Amino acid sequence: MLTRIDHIGIVCFDLDKTVEFYSATYGFEVTHLESNEEEGIREAMLKINETPDGYASYLQLLGSTRDDSVVGKWLAKNGEGVHHIAFGTNDVSGETVAIRSKGVRALYDEPRQGSMGSRINFLHPKDCHGVLTELVTAATPDSE
Repeated sequence: MLTRIDHIGIVCFDLDKTVEFYSATYGFEVTHLESNEEEGIREAMLKINETPDGYASYLQLLGSTRDDSVVGKWLAKNGEGVHHIAFGTNDVSGETVAIRSKGVRALYDEPRQGSMGSRINFLHPKDCHGVLTELVTAATPDSE
């Protein structure tokens, strides 16, 4: 069962300036920063609010560290903006199986490691009306 909007992923040309915008404009605070050199991505997670299931909803701001990264290619083709929406679930594996049974393709055979120790899988945007959709099982409820 999907329990919340876990986050909305937004790609940006300048991560630091985009973090400053969302912090100054909306008062969102950065709760997590992460770099993935292998993927060529820097990210900032900004908490929006707590959710009834003990977790939180976030904005995930994604910047590229190189042009050939997934984010770098996205920026070159589409520019800045919304990249994906992520729904929280207590069982990303089970939810992936259930959604696959309805004819929706998952991008990975098995969930992978995501931000902040989460387990993730993505659903194909062509099967989700043009929206890249992520399923997320958070490592633990947000306690910050």
